[in-house]
Amino acid sequence: MLLSQIGNPDGSITVVAREGKEAYAVRGTKSVYDLVLDCIASGRADLAAHISAIGLGAALDLEGAYEEGRLLPPLTHPDPAHLHLTGTGLTHLGSAAARDAMHKNMSAADEETLTDSMRMFRMGLDGGKPANGAPGIQPEWFYKGNGASLAAPGGPLLSPAFAEDAGEEPEIAGIYVIGADGTPFRVGFALANEFSDHVMERRNYLYLAHSKLRPASFGPEIRIGPLPADVRGSSRILRAGKVVFEKPFLSGETNMSHSIANLEHHHFKYALFRQAGDVHVHMFGTATLSFADGVATQPGDEFEIEADDFGMPLRNRLVIDEGQPADRRMEVRGL
Repeated sequence: MLLSQIGNPDGSITVVAREGKEAYAVRGTKSVYDLVLDCIASGRADLAAHISAIGLGAALDLEGAYEEGRLLPPLTHPDPAHLHLTGTGLTHLGSAAARDAMHKNMSAADEETLTDSMRMFRMGLDGGKPANGAPGIQPEWFYKGNGASLAAPGGPLLSPAFAEDAGEEPEIAGIYVIGADGTPFRVGFALANEFSDHVMERRNYLYLAHSKLRPASFGPEIRIGPLPADVRGSSRILRAGKVVFEKPFLSGETNMSHSIANLEHHHFKYALFRQAGDVHVHMFGTATLSFADGVATQPGDEFEIEADDFGMPLRNRLVIDEGQPADRRMEVRGL
């Protein structure tokens, strides 16, 4: 089952459930957030079963709503400050050829000559999927922002004027709501664009934190249930309607050096991220970047990410936010 949200002219939200091509309104619920909280409170461990118990209403034209710009992110919080955008990196294996080359290089290299990135990746290979249920090695982790940084499917990704790059990162994100007792509940998984500044990151790895403070988008639909072990999708960039970049992207544990359970553990082990009612969108990383292929994005480019079993493609347009030019210092006023 896939879940999404349509924004209505009066400010209300229509919650949409879809199986196959048929999409229907979910009866008696104001938002996916409320739906999840109701499911948790009911004691049901199955969100799809909870939706079936509530019942479905009128059939809806979900693709038409997308074209009209009426789709919202598929899960939002009434207070954007309580939605957290975070992620992990160096978690995916990449292509078989690149993996083989990487293993050969690592086996021949002196440990002291490895970069921090390569050492982190190797740690994930060695300890990211513990077999005994114990915590594995912790991954690279980063913070992107809160709900103020969230772009709707079909909406613009605003790159600040001082940015040196504005590049897509096609990923799978886990979507979570924290229960009243601090228990994280996974709603499901969704496509995500973990939009970043790769030129800034390349200047110095310690600029990674800066490079990640950019908007992100996820959806348009949340896939309820476990993540398939082998996710195969496509990432493309369209410029004036023409494809200027297209490449497959892989995800799922078959293509990862960490298990999902291990990545979830190392995020939610912090009490900060177990505050009752908060929403978390946690992006699991990628091995596919147009930047790595020498593509320089331009304002107006449209990013499109899709994968089987995740519903409609995630589309966003690159827009430059001129609010803070690179040659102007940010003014802070004293009181």
